[in-house]
Order: sequence, then C-alpha cells, then structure tokens
Amino acid sequence: MIEDMGDTTEFQPLTKQDRISVIIYRAGIVLSAISIALGAFLLFTSPSSGAAVCPVTGFLVLLISLYVSVGLSVFFIHLYISKFHRGLKKLYYAALACLLLLFFLSGGDLPGAFTSGHYLALLLLPLSGCLGFITAKEAFCFKLMEGYILALVMPAYLVLVASGQMTARGAAFGLVFIAALLLLFTLRKVSMPLHYDIGDKSAYQ
Repeated sequence: MIEDMGDTTEFQPLTKQDRISVIIYRAGIVLSAISIALGAFLLFTSPSSGAAVCPVTGFLVLLISLYVSVGLSVFFIHLYISKFHRGLKKLYYAALACLLLLFFLSGGDLPGAFTSGHYLALLLLPLSGCLGFITAKEAFCFKLMEGYILALVMPAYLVLVASGQMTARGAAFGLVFIAALLLLFTLRKVSMPLHYDIGDKSAYQ
C-alpha cells in the first residue's frame, strides 16, 4: 500500500540530491507564479487591456519562461507512483509540441493569438494541465485548497478566452485572479520543510 504522500514525517535524512531536487521543483513553481503574475500585469496595464497590444518581446519572454519553469517542476516533482510521473512528462512533451505549433500558426504574433475568441489559446491547455496537476497534487497532499481551484480555473479560462466568451477586460481580470491564487499557493508551498516533498523513499515505485 502506498504511503500518504502528504505525510509530514521525516522518514529519513535528506541527501544532497534530495535537497537539490526539491529546491529545483519549488523554484519551478516560484518562477511559474512570477511569469504568470508579470503576464497578468502586462495584460492588465496594456491600453484597453487587450492581449493584441501587449509588447511582443515581453510576451514571448514570459511565455518561454513559463514553459521552462513548469518543465522544472514536471521533471523534479516527487511522486510515489512512477506511471503518474511518466504521464505528466508526456503531457509536457505535448505542451512543447503545442508551443511550436503556436509559433507556426500565429505567424509570430503571439499576443494576437490570445485575443478574445482566438482558438490558438487552446494550445496552452496541455501546459495548464501540467501546472494544474502540480497544484492539485499539492492540494491533495498538503490541503492547499487553492491548488484544486487553479487546476479547474486555468483550463476553463483558456476555453472561455478561445471561445470569445470573455471580453479583453474580462480576460485581464481573469489572469489577475489566476496569478493571485498562484502566488498564494506558491507562498504556502515554499514555506514548507524540504522533507515534506520527499516522503518515504521506500514507498516509491
């Protein structure tokens, strides 16, 4: 039987490798939160709060930063069941493929791809799935309830934007809400002792 991943008992002393892997995993969460918060600020403070008028370079840097930071967490997450980790990695590879497709289909106009009603926003669903898995896992293990909310809200937000159900102003407020939740989640997560993320190494499959 698999031990509760959220058990806060320190089952064994952490090795240097354990500490490094946890720090990298959490760094990915922190950088993801910062990237989304900056993106929300950029979108919210743009004229008319429209994605189409966001600076292309700034949007590109933030998007790539988000992919890299989520990737750090995906590859360094600690899961007792290895098939879950393999599945998460496959979802991240799909997210990378979608990023390449996004570059190709947008013709370089990435901010314009996220205007209200543009289907290309759906290409971020695999990435939101990766980040949502991470937040939901932490919610399950450590009762960070905002993690469950994020796992539901992020893909719903992309669908609403892609279907044109949100105005540009609404999309800006929506991203600010997501950023605020993610910052709260991040602050609560990074304050936990490192051994919480390792658990009982004898239970890993």
